[in-house]
Amino acid sequence: MMAAWASNLRPQVTTSCLVLGAVGVSLGLSVRMLMSQNSTKKQIIIPSPRATQLPQLSKEEISSLPYPPDALPGARDVETPYGIIKVFEWGPEDGEKVLLLHGISTPCLSLGILGEALVERGYRVMLFDFFGRGYSDTPTDIPFDIRLYSTQILLALASSKLPWTGDNGFHLIGYSLGGGLAVSFAKYHSHMVRSLVLVASAGLIRSEHVSRRSRILYSEGLFPESLVRWLVRRRITPQPATTTSEAKMASEVVATTTTEQSTKKHHKNSDASGGDSFDNAVLSPHRPNSTVSSVMAWQVQHQQGFLTAFMSSIRHAPIYEQREDWIKLGQLLAARRKASSSDADESAEGAGGRLPGLLGGKVLLVLGSTDPVIVKEELIHDATSVLGEDGFEAVVLDCGHEIVMTRGKEVAGLAAGFWSRV
Repeated sequence: MMAAWASNLRPQVTTSCLVLGAVGVSLGLSVRMLMSQNSTKKQIIIPSPRATQLPQLSKEEISSLPYPPDALPGARDVETPYGIIKVFEWGPEDGEKVLLLHGISTPCLSLGILGEALVERGYRVMLFDFFGRGYSDTPTDIPFDIRLYSTQILLALASSKLPWTGDNGFHLIGYSLGGGLAVSFAKYHSHMVRSLVLVASAGLIRSEHVSRRSRILYSEGLFPESLVRWLVRRRITPQPATTTSEAKMASEVVATTTTEQSTKKHHKNSDASGGDSFDNAVLSPHRPNSTVSSVMAWQVQHQQGFLTAFMSSIRHAPIYEQREDWIKLGQLLAARRKASSSDADESAEGAGGRLPGLLGGKVLLVLGSTDPVIVKEELIHDATSVLGEDGFEAVVLDCGHEIVMTRGKEVAGLAAGFWSRV
């Protein structure tokens, strides 16, 4: 499904924008016609750096990468019809299972600190790189919507030697884009998801936060795709004396400038400002060179499918105003609260009538107080309207959108506490 803001784009575009668009179309068509003479057959699957970069490097060079293929324990490459998926799974085999879903740009290494903290508490964790990120390949003939992401989740789960599916199979933690995906996944597989924790979650981002520039740039059909790809690559590729960070990528999703300017007065060193404290955030305590900016710069340069995945996700993934999915989740949660209440009244039957999954009938929201992407006041307000006041708990930490990177251990503690209550 196309993002909600994209469907209403054309009536909002001014005359000057249309004129500019016409010029751009003409230029793009000319460039495309010239390039088409030497074009080759489009790749159905774009290989990851596992195939395009690693074979040319020595063991020492691979080890020194910002994101080496063995950066986390339990690494495996899973072959699928959509390409290879990089999966990490570790922790006690008899521990409760936790699946973690990362954000739109930084690969699953961004969840490494959170994963390790959960393992230290006795949980079994699984992380994987979304298609087109890190060491996962990129399918090019399908949109990056909930259908593709749900399929990838199920493929990753099925690749384990341990049973992850079935009733109450695993806790699900989604960060940023991963949060929006987690809600949509739980809508269809509620029996399987033992509980749901949403960290700085997308899904209910209001379309008013999408800048006019992004509305135009990421709309399909307005400009030739080759021109759009060139413009997006130019915007996200590191230039001299600059860095590529999650904050820069986030500005492609929402217009964060106003928010950042308003928070800098009170949070001059805040990670939400996109300053050094954020760009230099270490993603793995065992690898001090694995910072947000270094990993993103490596990915933009060496993950040839990243641009395809990033653009398609902005267009099709559950990021903006997914009220229908969240309302359905609210209904599923309410049904479980009702069933749990009935069980309490019928003590002779015990928990025999309890519905599987989404235990406790509520989800946990973990938000950053200075997050310029997921505005805490808006998400709490909107979550209340779709989930109900009894459908969630919310905790706000003093940080920005990088919350899982700099406050991973605290998030693990909050999640474990929530699980003990439900």
